[in-house]
Amino acid sequence: MTKSGFAAIIGRPNVGKSTLLNQVVGTKVSITSPSPNTTRQAIRGILTHDEVQIIFVDTPGIHRPKTSLGGRLNDTARAAADGVDVILAVVEAGKAIGPGDRNVIATLLENAKHPDGPRPVLVVNKMDRTSRDGVAAQLMAAHEAVSEIGQDKGLQGAAARVEYFPVSAKTGEGTDELIAYVRQAMPESPYLFGEDEVSDVPEAMWVAELVREQLVRKTKQELPHSIHCRVSEFEWPHILVEILVERESQKGMVIGKGGQLLKDVGIAARRQLPEGCFLELKVSVEPGWQKRDDILDRLGY
Repeated sequence: MTKSGFAAIIGRPNVGKSTLLNQVVGTKVSITSPSPNTTRQAIRGILTHDEVQIIFVDTPGIHRPKTSLGGRLNDTARAAADGVDVILAVVEAGKAIGPGDRNVIATLLENAKHPDGPRPVLVVNKMDRTSRDGVAAQLMAAHEAVSEIGQDKGLQGAAARVEYFPVSAKTGEGTDELIAYVRQAMPESPYLFGEDEVSDVPEAMWVAELVREQLVRKTKQELPHSIHCRVSEFEWPHILVEILVERESQKGMVIGKGGQLLKDVGIAARRQLPEGCFLELKVSVEPGWQKRDDILDRLGY
């Protein structure tokens, strides 16, 4: 009998959720960057091996929202943790467990409050950036935070069931043990996806995300939140990706001097697409789109 189920990955922005997803699945299915809130949708990565299929769900970082978009990203993350078989809450090994992490831990415990509900797991990521003693100290701090939050919210039972795993999503250290635990938590079920599938991300969305990844990386902290990418034409080998920004001044920043930045973005994204693809990029202005519910509805958030 095969097994198949879901494992949601939650955490505050920039703790390495997308890198962890790509590591455990074994290929790139979610874009990454040093900028917060790079992930905007629930992205599924599928690992099928030895009669067990795990659908890992990468989620937007849980944060204090400043826009309608931010609120919707939080809703997406919390909804992804509902009705799964395992919840992986990620914190960083080298940083103190702050209010954002505690909010994530509270979400973990709340969703795992029923004994027959999701199995709660706390993942201490980026162990490659600190010493063994530092990792051990963070595991202890995480355990204390889980116990305190469980006590405060009357979720002691869920807190007592939390399992702890130190990993490096970047190098893969510790991920075999984590995967082994998640595997045995999967329920008996037919496969929910084909054995060869590694993601359910539509091709058009994947192309748009590759372009946005490069834009986020190349514009650093200046523009990432103001950028949205969507495929407006897809007739192989021609693909047109429209890049939305919020202000006219941002349009010039995305295009770059002499169009160089946009050219570099196109080259970098095209390298990750099949040979022969003709990728065209177009920049448009949609004033204040992050704060406009009508636009967010239209863009699928």
